[in-house]
Amino acid sequence: MKILVIGGTGLIGSKVVARLREHGHEAIAAAPSTGVNTLTGEGLDSAMAGVDTVVDVANSPSFAADDVMHFFSTAGRNIAAAERRAGVKHHVALSIVGTDRKPGNAYFAAKEAQEGIIRESGVLYSIVRATQFLEFTGGIANEAGQGPSIAVSTGGIQPIAAEEVAAAVADAAMASPANGVTEVAGPEAFPMDELVRRYLRAKGDARQVHGDPAAPYFGGLIGWESLLPGPGAHLGKISLDAWLASQASGPHAAA
Repeated sequence: MKILVIGGTGLIGSKVVARLREHGHEAIAAAPSTGVNTLTGEGLDSAMAGVDTVVDVANSPSFAADDVMHFFSTAGRNIAAAERRAGVKHHVALSIVGTDRKPGNAYFAAKEAQEGIIRESGVLYSIVRATQFLEFTGGIANEAGQGPSIAVSTGGIQPIAAEEVAAAVADAAMASPANGVTEVAGPEAFPMDELVRRYLRAKGDARQVHGDPAAPYFGGLIGWESLLPGPGAHLGKISLDAWLASQASGPHAAA
């Protein structure tokens, strides 16, 4: 198949492109750097010529509430319109576990809006919702603060390695449209404060982590199940300890 990967030069997209090519597909990476701008629509029509499947793993450059909603809504509508013009048969999108539970932050609201556009586009689709990436644990810690003591939510989190997210997205692109949602998650669930504490300890970061049910997660309060997958989710195999070891010994150690 000829598969266009929007966001194909990023953390997940580059891995999706590589996996699709390994399976013999013609995978094309699309990004502003390759002349494809989903916000303006520039390059979308030419990039989709002859494409069977479009994979969208692009992310907003800004997480500010208005910016992230504008990005996913505008890009979503532009992509859907270009797909209809090109006769694309399958749209695959990466989203987040818990989007439909509205955990109270702007990013989740924007991803929910994106999902709605996909469902109403008229193009057959598969939405892959993933839990938080292990690679983003440092960002969670930094959002909590840079002081000697930081408060982190005790809500549940079941993080997954980026390479396993990319594998799930690529597999969805190579399969028939699900016209629905699948969930992928890591093999272990933790209280978020425990995850951050273990991550910082492994990195030699001296910040002390205190679990606080009232500590916000990027602006919203979460409970134990807010970010956890439901029954039937596909679970990855890379544990937190294995991932931390791979970070200490090199980028290919967990492969």
